[in-house]
Amino acid sequence: MEKKLKRMATMHRLQVKGLELFYQNGYYNTSVDDILKSLSLSKGAFYYHFQSKEDFFISIIQCLVVRKVYNSLIEPIEGKENPFIVIEKCFENSLETAEHNEMDYGFILGNFMNEFNRRNEVIYKYLIDIYKVWEVNLVSILQKGKSDGYVDRHIDSEGVATYLISSYMGVRTLMVQGNCKNLKYKYLQQLRRYFSSLTNKELA
Repeated sequence: MEKKLKRMATMHRLQVKGLELFYQNGYYNTSVDDILKSLSLSKGAFYYHFQSKEDFFISIIQCLVVRKVYNSLIEPIEGKENPFIVIEKCFENSLETAEHNEMDYGFILGNFMNEFNRRNEVIYKYLIDIYKVWEVNLVSILQKGKSDGYVDRHIDSEGVATYLISSYMGVRTLMVQGNCKNLKYKYLQQLRRYFSSLTNKELA
């Protein structure tokens, strides 16, 4: 049991450090040696747990990236009532976290999707699956909002979900350059106006 726990702890250390360096420098600019050196581990320790760098990164997606996206952007809006209020709050909280993150290099899912698109279809597929879960979650809450009378029944829920994801990923990219507080304020202000145009006018 103790050996198993030690192996799991080593795997977790590798994954956490790997994600940190991949996020900071990019997958293709980060070698396995870079990760091992930062942890003072041997190649034997790495290849005991993972077959390759690609296998290692896929494990990071499955164990860490999925959890990060789910915890910040999917779980907070599941099963809630007024979709506009909960989506705005969800985005605001996520942008607030990014604003105060000194090691912010952008939206982690978006960064990796851009890096792997047309370069590694295997890894890209894992990332797209996370994107699709997020998209489906947004569409579902908007559809529920129609049934509950919050959302205008004529809106295209899939189109709105695509717009929301694209705008969120865009503002996260801009925030890396600085001026985070002002960017966040302007983005949320326009998001409220956009949501106002989608509100069920009978409810308003």
